[in-house]
Amino acid sequence: MGTDQNRNPRAEQTVCPYCGVGCTIQYADNGKATGTAGPVNTKGEICPKGGAAYDVVEHEDRLTQPLVRANGQFATAPWETAMARVADRLGNIIDQHGPDAVEFFASSNCTNEENYVFQKIARMLGTNNVDNCARLCHSSTVAAMSERFGAGAMTNTLDDLAETDCLLVTGANPAEQHPVIFRSYFLPAIRNGATLIHIDPRETDTTDAADIHLDVRPGYDIQLLNSMAKVVLDEDLVDESFIEARTTGYSELTAHLDNVDIGLGADVAGVDPEAVREAARAYAEADTAAIVTGMGMSQHTCGTDNVHALLNLALLTGNVGRPGTGVNPLRGQNNVQGAGDVGALPSVLPGYEPVTDPDARQRVADEWGVEPPSEPGLTETAATHQFGDSVKAAVVFGENPAVTEPNASSVRAGFDDLDFCVVIDLFETATVDHADVVLPGSSWAEKAGTVTNTDRRVMRMRPNADLPGNARRDLDILTDLGQRLVDQPGEFDYDGPEAVFEELTRVNPLYAGMSYDGIGRSYQRWPFPADADSGTDVLHTETFASGEQTAPLRPVSPTPPADAVSGDQLVLTTGRTLQHFNSGALTRRSETLMRMRGEDVLEIHPDDAAARDIEDGDAVVVENGRGSVTVSAAVTAAIRPGVVFCTFHYLDPLANALTGDSLDPVAEIPEYKHSAVQVRKPSAT
Repeated sequence: MGTDQNRNPRAEQTVCPYCGVGCTIQYADNGKATGTAGPVNTKGEICPKGGAAYDVVEHEDRLTQPLVRANGQFATAPWETAMARVADRLGNIIDQHGPDAVEFFASSNCTNEENYVFQKIARMLGTNNVDNCARLCHSSTVAAMSERFGAGAMTNTLDDLAETDCLLVTGANPAEQHPVIFRSYFLPAIRNGATLIHIDPRETDTTDAADIHLDVRPGYDIQLLNSMAKVVLDEDLVDESFIEARTTGYSELTAHLDNVDIGLGADVAGVDPEAVREAARAYAEADTAAIVTGMGMSQHTCGTDNVHALLNLALLTGNVGRPGTGVNPLRGQNNVQGAGDVGALPSVLPGYEPVTDPDARQRVADEWGVEPPSEPGLTETAATHQFGDSVKAAVVFGENPAVTEPNASSVRAGFDDLDFCVVIDLFETATVDHADVVLPGSSWAEKAGTVTNTDRRVMRMRPNADLPGNARRDLDILTDLGQRLVDQPGEFDYDGPEAVFEELTRVNPLYAGMSYDGIGRSYQRWPFPADADSGTDVLHTETFASGEQTAPLRPVSPTPPADAVSGDQLVLTTGRTLQHFNSGALTRRSETLMRMRGEDVLEIHPDDAAARDIEDGDAVVVENGRGSVTVSAAVTAAIRPGVVFCTFHYLDPLANALTGDSLDPVAEIPEYKHSAVQVRKPSAT
């Protein structure tokens, strides 16, 4: 779409709306976004998605008027009518069934201020049923790291990872998924002599730069990681001084690993045992070694245990609490870190303090005048299983769960069982199809506020355009909703996002020392205590974030994937690609990005293709008991035998029609990385 002169485009430094790297961009005169030199992309470098970020801002499909469903059809409505309908229906449901009958879906693509207000509405209404899409990507990582270390975020900074001697990248493909991090931080370290170990069932652009590639079978990471830990023990590569000073449980872990057979573990994981030994030595013998972990590790029913096994490796080798070390989850959305930081999670308040902690609840009550509920709420994955039963209504803010949730056909049916659903979004997404009221919100280019990137930097967003039509800024929609729903005069009367941020710093100890002026055109990193001059770069240096000097080593036993593979079934694993993002609701509306990658393909190994008489480019049916999709085959040796891969960016094929809804018992994250499927050519007609 061309530039709409009535929208007043202007160049103001802001943050890219896509992945969690935190590149700064601004509007360019050619109608595109352009990179600006910022805290992360210091030379103004951006990826294709960043360059196309402005494409959706002026797209002809933008929602510009509220929609209210009547007699099964949407009709435009004045804002007062739409907001009154939302307040009336939600109010009646709460009066009749209690506040826990409503699930609040927060947005990892929206600002800290917006998510803070959103979770505040839920909690002032009396429910902790608020969650964000971190549940679907790194909740298991956060659960394991929080339990052991006291904090679930990146332990280190991108800057110090650029100086490491060894990068162990597992379950991630940063060359495509976080390209600015890969090219501006990881590649310089590699060119300076750092060893790159890549654990992934596929050969990707990241693998091309690797010294060692372990093409693990999806679902069998624990066998691989325990085998690596056993090599560390057998070859006396343990950092004994660190073990003595900073860990507990060493004898229990060594007793557990005594039963590990490296060759057998490697065989079960589908990798060469000598390559396992080589990788373990490279990691343990390096002066500094950093783990970089992604959703290939976290999105399993054993995702939390996968990360526990990773933490054992870091602790055994003393690779925690120093520059160039640590465990570093790469976050997927531009503010998935911040959404968790500000409390858009069912079990924690702002600053990750448990809702069960009376002191934390009291500090929030002192600010809000209302104490949050003391029982953890429903995760979004658990809530969708209760749609139409105990959960009667949903408030969906800037997310598309009808596409992103597992077993999508079942989730869509659940949305139809709700008594009421309101969606705040930019476009008529698949979730909007199930809504009763739709409120047109603001894109990244039309809002101010802050977001928090993958290495804990809080940065400011600034508007580059005016709103289209009768759309409203998300913060204004949320504060209006809060005023209508919550009987607490004045609690949602904010004079803009800075006033919200100031309140956030009073209830979130991690942000206590921050301010808009302090952030300026740069950043402030958490934890930033109120009495500090700056934030903390490397976590866990002398004590862990838990407050303890030591962290426990923890024996981890493998558990099989939830989806058993039988007969000639293959394992479907899903992921992202360079050109698109999440459900594709935004990037598939970019002509630029669709020219680069207009349709999805199913990667399949030549051996598996030959056994099914499939040739490159053939249409194939991928199916199981949950659903069936048709997609073109890409026959490639870049994926291991027995495994097929596609993305989750496209509405057709809808990959999540095939994924199961079994959940990790701790984090309640779905098993997107291991779904048993049949792959065949379509039946002749």
